[in-house]
Amino acid sequence: MAEITIENVRKAYGTLEVLHGVSAKAEDGEFVVLVGPSGCGKSTLLRMIAGLETITSGTVRIGDRVVNDVTPKDRNVAMVFQNYALYPHMSVARNMAFPLRFQGASRQEVDEKVKRSAEILGLTALLDRYPRQLSGGQKQRVAMGRAIVRDPLVFLFDEPLSNLDAKLRVQMRVEIKALHQRLRTTIVYVTHDQIEAMTLADKIVVMRDGVVEQAGPPLEVYDSPANQFVAGFIGSPAMNFLNARFVADGKECARTAEGIDLPISRPTGLADNQAVVYGIRPEHLEVSATGIPVVVSVVEPTGSETHIFGKVGEQNFTTVVRERISVASGDTIYLQPKARHVYLFDSESGLRL
Repeated sequence: MAEITIENVRKAYGTLEVLHGVSAKAEDGEFVVLVGPSGCGKSTLLRMIAGLETITSGTVRIGDRVVNDVTPKDRNVAMVFQNYALYPHMSVARNMAFPLRFQGASRQEVDEKVKRSAEILGLTALLDRYPRQLSGGQKQRVAMGRAIVRDPLVFLFDEPLSNLDAKLRVQMRVEIKALHQRLRTTIVYVTHDQIEAMTLADKIVVMRDGVVEQAGPPLEVYDSPANQFVAGFIGSPAMNFLNARFVADGKECARTAEGIDLPISRPTGLADNQAVVYGIRPEHLEVSATGIPVVVSVVEPTGSETHIFGKVGEQNFTTVVRERISVASGDTIYLQPKARHVYLFDSESGLRL
C-alpha cells in the first residue's frame, strides 16, 4: 500500500511560514504532479514527504504509517533530483547499484536488479560509462535507474527535466510516463511547467503561496478552474482576462470600460453592473468581421498554428489561429469569443462565478 496522505501540513522557518495547512492525497499507483510558480512551496512539500525537511505541524502518512518522525532511509521512498546527483567516480552500473550495496544486498541481487532496471531504461550499453561521458538525458535515466533498483513504495521527482533542452524534455516526459505505466508505483512529481503537469499527471495539485488552490484530474482543472489564478496558470498560451461589468439590461453580456460587449453563456445570480473579470482561452476565439478589436503587437507563426499577441485597450490579449493568416504588427483584428467557453470571475476574490 503506497497511498500518500497529507493532512493540514504546515512548515515554518522561524517566524516565516511557507506552507499554510496543506492537505492532499496520492492514491496507490497514482501519478500526482505538484505544480505552481517558483516559491509556492511545492519542493518543500516534496522534501517533507521524503523526510528531508521537518514538519512544523500536521501529518504525512505513507500507507497506514505516520512518517513525521521516520528517517528518510526508513520511509522506502526514492527521490530523483534536478541535478542528477550521480557519483562522478563511479560507473553507471555502480551508481545504480549503490543504494542496494548500502542496504547490504547480495551481489547476485544487485546484478539482477541493475540489469533489469538498465533494460527498462535503455541503459544496458552504457553500464560501463562514467557520468562525464553521458548526455543530460542519459544522466537523468541513470538517476531514475538508481531509484528503480530499490523497488520503493513511492517515487519522488523534484523538477527532473529543468536542466534539459526542449527536445530532450519532451523525450524524457514520454519515458517517465511509460515508466509509470509499466511499474504502477505511486509518483509525486514537482514542476513549475504546466505542460509537464498536464501531460504526465493522473492528478494535478495547483499551489500558490503555500496553499493548494485546486486539485483534480488535468482536464477537470483545465475545463473547470476554481479561480482566476488556476485559469491563468493552467493552459498555454495563458487564458485572456478582461476587466468588465455584467450587463443585465436587454441582452446579458459583459461590457468593458471601452464599451465592448462580450458574449457570455447565461449566468445566474449576477447583479446588473457587477464588476467581473471576463476569461476566454486563446484557442476559443475566431477571427471575425466584428467582435473584440485587438491591436496586434507580435505575430508568432509556429507552422501548425499562429499565435497573435496584442492589446484590447491597455489589457494584453492573445489568440491562437489554426489557419494561415496575413496580419502584421499594428494591424487591428476582430475576434469573436465562443460563448460556451467563457469564464467569469469575481473581480475581488478571483473565484469563478
